[in-house]
Amino acid sequence: MPVLCRPAVAVPEHTITQEQTLDLARSLHAGHEQLPLVLRLIGNTGVAKRHLVQPIERTLAHPGFEARNAAYESQAKARVPAVVEEALGHAGLEARDIDLIVYVSCTGFMMPSLTAWMINTLGFRNDTRQMPIAQLGCAAGGGAINRAHDFCVAYPGANALIVACEFCSLCYQPTDLTVGNLLSNGLFGDAVAAAVIRGTGGVGVRLEGNGSHLVPDSEDWIAYKVRETGFHFMLDKRVPGTMEQLAPALVDLAARHGQDAGAQDFYIIHAGGPRILDDLGRHLKVAPEAFRFSRATLTEYGNIASAVVLDALRRLFEEGGPAPGSPGLIAGFGPGITAEVSLGRWTGDRPADEIRREPVRLDQPSPTRLDPREPTRLTPSPSLTSPNTPAPAKVAS
Repeated sequence: MPVLCRPAVAVPEHTITQEQTLDLARSLHAGHEQLPLVLRLIGNTGVAKRHLVQPIERTLAHPGFEARNAAYESQAKARVPAVVEEALGHAGLEARDIDLIVYVSCTGFMMPSLTAWMINTLGFRNDTRQMPIAQLGCAAGGGAINRAHDFCVAYPGANALIVACEFCSLCYQPTDLTVGNLLSNGLFGDAVAAAVIRGTGGVGVRLEGNGSHLVPDSEDWIAYKVRETGFHFMLDKRVPGTMEQLAPALVDLAARHGQDAGAQDFYIIHAGGPRILDDLGRHLKVAPEAFRFSRATLTEYGNIASAVVLDALRRLFEEGGPAPGSPGLIAGFGPGITAEVSLGRWTGDRPADEIRREPVRLDQPSPTRLDPREPTRLTPSPSLTSPNTPAPAKVAS
């Protein structure tokens, strides 16, 4: 089974503390009638510090959408290569060994995707598959793991690289004074993360199943409004209560794989905010300590969008990992409201660098895996929901 290897994560050099964020909110929005609410919400995030790709003075200025997007592209090209190189090293592979690149980001736009630049610049093969994902928001970290997992199951022996590049500070809107947007100014941070899913060998999480779930009629709970000045983050007050709908879906998925969602040995959960983690722990009946990796990411880096799950997983590796065979759950949450969930077990049977393979070209199909030119029949992982599962009730606004 495919193995999710140790991620590499990098955060920018510029920082801002929660105290500095609160001081800025007080000075910039002194006359805002809901300022006390905004200050309380930011204070409750649990975010002690965040990292930014630009100094705070440049972050607060808005030179226009074009300039912001140009900054996104230049910063991505400057910061992604080192993280990719480190992730490949953790997996014991080189760029030529990668068959698919899944690139996720919701904070800038490029066409062609950064994946094309990576292939041309970083030594990947010209026949490397590209899968850029731009509109899953924070859920894209889990979605990237799941789509890469699916690919490695469809093409046995293939390797996939996941890259999450999120520069949330480039979405700052100084004239947007909605409570949700002001809260986001004190919640989100910047980061780049990458990880490899090996088709064979490797140390990490042996992926066994995945699934998705969409909360009905929740498209406008988390959203972007694309305006002349760029992306405007929209956050509905119902979002913090989403675990009432999503926790049962996680329980159902685990049960379909013969596991108990409340009895996992490790949890890698998107840390959108402390209430998300608190409510999920309450629904699953697990101790707060179970989400320590996600809480550490939130405290030290803020909500780094799709990169959260990879950073939380990095922290699990740094702790030494659980015993081989220990079950675990990975979940990313984002717009939709969407959940992308994976189940797996920790494996450390063989060091990653003991198992290498020659890349398989499109004109040289391997007998050990499917020819990527041919259509494949991939048996899907069980859905998070079934026709017999009643739709979760909505939370009143």
